[in-house]
Amino acid sequence: MKTKNILLLGSGGREHALAWKLAQSPRLQKLYVAPGNAGTCEVATNVPLSVNDFPAIRQFVLQEGIDMVVVGPEDPLVKGIYDYFKADPELKSVPVIGPSRQGAMLEGSKDFAKGFMQRHCIPTARYQTFDGEHLEEGLRFLETLQPPYVLKADGLCAGKGVLILPTLEEAQKELREMLGGMFGTASSRVVIEEFLSGIECSVFVLTDGRDYKILPEAKDYKRIGEGDTGLNTGGMGSVSPVPFATPEWMRRVEERIIRPTVEGLASEELDYKGFIFFGLINTPSEDGIGNPKVIEYNCRMGDPETETVMLRLKSDLVDLLEGVATQTLGDRTVEFDPRPAVCVMLVSGGYPGHYEKGKAITLPSLTDAESVVFHAGTAVRDGQLVTNGGRVLSVSSYGDTLSSALSRSMEGAALIEFEGRHYRRDIGRDLMSLAPRHNMTECPEN
Repeated sequence: MKTKNILLLGSGGREHALAWKLAQSPRLQKLYVAPGNAGTCEVATNVPLSVNDFPAIRQFVLQEGIDMVVVGPEDPLVKGIYDYFKADPELKSVPVIGPSRQGAMLEGSKDFAKGFMQRHCIPTARYQTFDGEHLEEGLRFLETLQPPYVLKADGLCAGKGVLILPTLEEAQKELREMLGGMFGTASSRVVIEEFLSGIECSVFVLTDGRDYKILPEAKDYKRIGEGDTGLNTGGMGSVSPVPFATPEWMRRVEERIIRPTVEGLASEELDYKGFIFFGLINTPSEDGIGNPKVIEYNCRMGDPETETVMLRLKSDLVDLLEGVATQTLGDRTVEFDPRPAVCVMLVSGGYPGHYEKGKAITLPSLTDAESVVFHAGTAVRDGQLVTNGGRVLSVSSYGDTLSSALSRSMEGAALIEFEGRHYRRDIGRDLMSLAPRHNMTECPEN
């Protein structure tokens, strides 16, 4: 299969990183990004289409002879863009990289995901789900757990639907408010689960529904403040590889989590051709390797993890996606760059709370060839690059060591200026003491 024209849906840092990687492929003729940002237009052609405007996307695909659609964000997947294409006689031959609406329920419904894990014996936290009619049962279930308490809105909440509360009283109060409409219909049902203690790690898989390939893992940093303090954000940075993700640990992840997930999707006849994000936590084990458990699934790549994963993916991404489209992924090879990569995100002042857009950005050309600037919330107005979101830009860098990669990204971030600019200066520092455990010379293939 020779892919000529690809349409990538999305407008964030994840999509810029995907576009950057796709544009490197000799198999690509033309890359479009809808709607894109001020960075994606450097490697692709931006198209002013909403990711959820399926009829407009349909018209563009037919008009421009698009050979493949790659879906970046979760929203159009949960809303069924894959099914929309399959049901249309003129679109059904155009592969969509992403799961069906039912497959996307792994992210679209926390309750569905937990039930799926339970059915396929995939390790995760103990849980129960409650709606407004069963509030009292939910309050009593909280009493059976130890603090802190984890409450998750069942539906999509743009990353804001998970609360971790330190006391029973606060957890019961928040449960009442969530079921009372705090997050609209997304919290009409709430998953309550036990808190798991450990270090988190994001593992990514590309699957054609039968075979799968494991991509480089990463660790992201959600809190706005250094030392993991303050409010949760969409992500302030990421690191790949993750030192505790040793070959032994990854084998455990594959045997206990990845393979049962892919086989479970097939056994339940859920059409799934695309990325699976495994949000994992490494809990202690007697043998010292670690006991990975699933915190959440996402039906797409993570952000800002993609900004480091794409740096470390040596394989041709278009070739891999063609393998997904034709169900020949098992014949493809995935190679990793052994060098560490670190992403540092620059955000607007006030984020993740209220922030202003339209701030002028000074973006000098980075002299370090080992660093890449990925745009997230940016736009061009009257010829000036300006902020257009909470997360604005990121600097991702390679390094011979985790420390050198971090230093390069920090140096790059310091050169970028806009009013209210904020970034964390401790991304990856919590992993420094673990870094020697990782064999940085290994270049996995699978």
